[in-house]
Amino acid sequence: MPEAHPTTPCPVRSAGYDEAKDGDDFMKLSSVTVFYPCYNDAGTIPTMILRALYTLPYITDDYEVVVINDGSQDDSALVLDEMARLYPDHLRVMHRTQPSGYGGVLRGGFASARKDWVFYTDGDAQYDARELTLLAEAVTDNVDMVNGYKIKRHDPWHRVVIGLAYQYFVKLVFGLVIRDVDCDFRLMRRTIFDHITLESTTGTITFELVKKIQDAGYHIVEVPVHHWYRQYGESQFFNFRRVGKTLIALLGWWWRLVVRKEHLKSPTPAAPHVDEAKPE
Repeated sequence: MPEAHPTTPCPVRSAGYDEAKDGDDFMKLSSVTVFYPCYNDAGTIPTMILRALYTLPYITDDYEVVVINDGSQDDSALVLDEMARLYPDHLRVMHRTQPSGYGGVLRGGFASARKDWVFYTDGDAQYDARELTLLAEAVTDNVDMVNGYKIKRHDPWHRVVIGLAYQYFVKLVFGLVIRDVDCDFRLMRRTIFDHITLESTTGTITFELVKKIQDAGYHIVEVPVHHWYRQYGESQFFNFRRVGKTLIALLGWWWRLVVRKEHLKSPTPAAPHVDEAKPE
């Protein structure tokens, strides 16, 4: 059987889906971990993995893809094991027998990353992993995190309304400067996690992450990315029970991060990071 590793990457598509051209003036990153949390994403996670594997060679010569199966009840485990068999050199799969929550699985992914840069997005394919090139193109020596923001949200109207209300409320309450707190399409220096500690086990990890990175003085830039309708599975956040629990947890985080500023009392100060990118 021929080797299954991707040796000739397919064309990467950037903003507006214009194909990347050979010889573009682009600074490759030193190394990148792509991380996907997976919960009942059997219908989409293979596409997400393949898009990452075929995109990564355009932005770095040293890369890995990590997937944590967070107690999925569908065929995710079988699909991921087969993908790991086909791509053993670049894909690592970890299985958890019980769900650890969105925050818990993200923390696990960040902790398992071995490369200089960490990119993560969800395994449900509402974002296109090929647009990782857009984030990489925005990296300079003084950039620590590149955050995507949705050009247009493609969800049922009630989710769009609730999402916008939640996002603006969180931005106001926590004093966040980025335009799209809820866009889980981010590229970050791994060393950030030497200086900030994440604690959330739920969806509150999104604003905890951004708030702690912002307050630590790291440089954040933003780029527009596409958002697509969900093709498989169901959202784990948009139900009354989860929204209610998130709002209660949000009050606790407001007390800790805004009033008490606990994260700024850490004995280990954040340090600027430079010269992490290298010429192609």
